[in-house]
Amino acid sequence: MIACPNPTEEENARDTHQLRGQFLARQDRWMELAEGIRLAETVRRATPGGMPVADLLSYGARSDVVLAVEHALFDGRPARGAPLLSGIEALELMLSDAENDVTLATIVAQAHMDIGWAWRGTGWDSQIPRRNREAFNAHFDRARDILMPFDMRKIDSPVLAAAKCALHGAGRGTPDDLARDYETLIDLDPGNPGPMRALGNYLSPRWFGTHARLELEARRTAARTQAIWGAGAYTWVMFDALSGDDTACAELDLEFFVEGLHDILDRKPHQYTVNLLAAYCANTVGSNFSGYDPADQARSQIAACADWIVRTHMTELHPLIWAHAATGFDNNLRVHSPRGFAAAGQAEALRIIADLFRREIAQGKRIIFTANGPVTKPT
Repeated sequence: MIACPNPTEEENARDTHQLRGQFLARQDRWMELAEGIRLAETVRRATPGGMPVADLLSYGARSDVVLAVEHALFDGRPARGAPLLSGIEALELMLSDAENDVTLATIVAQAHMDIGWAWRGTGWDSQIPRRNREAFNAHFDRARDILMPFDMRKIDSPVLAAAKCALHGAGRGTPDDLARDYETLIDLDPGNPGPMRALGNYLSPRWFGTHARLELEARRTAARTQAIWGAGAYTWVMFDALSGDDTACAELDLEFFVEGLHDILDRKPHQYTVNLLAAYCANTVGSNFSGYDPADQARSQIAACADWIVRTHMTELHPLIWAHAATGFDNNLRVHSPRGFAAAGQAEALRIIADLFRREIAQGKRIIFTANGPVTKPT
């Protein structure tokens, strides 16, 4: 028996801030929105699970525009007359009246990049149709032009810095430029693991880096943020880069990675993070063995970490996290039925947890998750 809140505390917090951003945008209360974002990032306000509130407000503000394009592109080929430009044109018109406001400029630039990714998807370049690739490049070029007047190293704005870093998705800069920009962003808001995960993803060979550079930047990031995360930043940078990469797994400093798991949970023991790390170890990594022994040995030891994470830290189950873990945390995943997606995540989580406690269950015991963690009781 385990509590399964719906929505979870983290989901409720994220929805609240996204809906606030969406509401202010729909009401054309753009300056009020901009002030709200600046206030949130000044104090580095975050949800219980560590998501910056400023990012959520910004995403909510552009969500109508981006989701309309995603819907039009749902099957990869938009219908004739689909509203692909009307929303972004309205944002551009708003920006022309915004007197060079850095926060509103960032929202519009991020909307362009979101739309660009909707056109492109996350496949290899050779798999992207020419029209889609051209649309992706055009939106990223416009985003770059919008952000050009603003220096991320002179303006104390993690939202701006994140947008500048996101421009690297187009692959125009060098790995040195990418690492330097992400270093600035991470140093602006070191408590946010999101940029660390993005850095590791972009420095993996599937995108713009090498395994050697990935390892170097993971260690450098851990050294700079040791007071906050201990070894945790090494784990965050490697988090997404390990998925499906035999060489990254085989060359991983496994002891350092596992130390980072412990340090993250010692410092951020929120149930969102507990579920995230447990699902990652057991499912994202633990269910993707490739047959390459050096990599699979590392995967096996990472998968084994799910046992102590669940036994030591888990008090409730977050199904959506487990569902996303099963897909490798694909941000471009299209979910046809959120309820069915969550149900699949819950079923998978319960299967994995039951397997972790198979010895106790075989002895006829019940597993009950309390506020202090799981306990066993006779049936």
